[in-house]
Amino acid sequence: MAWDTERTKRLLLDAATAEFCANGLAGARVDRIASEAGVNKERIYQYFGRKDELFDVVIASQLRRVMDEVPIEGSGPEALAAYAGRLFDHHQADAVLPRLVFWEGLERGDHVVDRAERTDRCRSKIDRTLEALPGVSREDAADLLLTIIALCDAWAVLPELDGLMVARDEGRAARRRAVVVATVRLAAQSLVDDVAPA
Repeated sequence: MAWDTERTKRLLLDAATAEFCANGLAGARVDRIASEAGVNKERIYQYFGRKDELFDVVIASQLRRVMDEVPIEGSGPEALAAYAGRLFDHHQADAVLPRLVFWEGLERGDHVVDRAERTDRCRSKIDRTLEALPGVSREDAADLLLTIIALCDAWAVLPELDGLMVARDEGRAARRRAVVVATVRLAAQSLVDDVAPA
């Protein structure tokens, strides 16, 4: 029987994603990843190299997926507000990327995986923001995107802080989403107002 390499890689990536989300790069264990995938750990080294290289593959694949799945659509401040709402929804349903990015920042500082590709993807998101908000400076568009990411990612990775500040009940996520969307709408409108002719 032939070995299904692609299936094995997928099992390993899925197990590695869960392990890195829960424990970060330093706390993740290759033995646990292999066990969860039902694969001999030598396959990890064969397909991905060292543990930190496997982390690189996991985070790069998650970033590509989310950046493609959650586009900026439409124009004007409402487009950025809607984008923030969809990103919030995505991260509430699937907190994998926010957790990985936070681990990356905590454990690696300014070391970035696939810097060239990620820079291109970020440039593309900024370009799309500039299309939605004509006249806004590139720096302001980038700052707005960073604000959106910070607002949406924080909800997924800092639940205890939210719980300390606000009573957690059935409607809490919807209320937080509304605040994020309103904040982004106001910020985007402010940028547009700043470039509007007097």
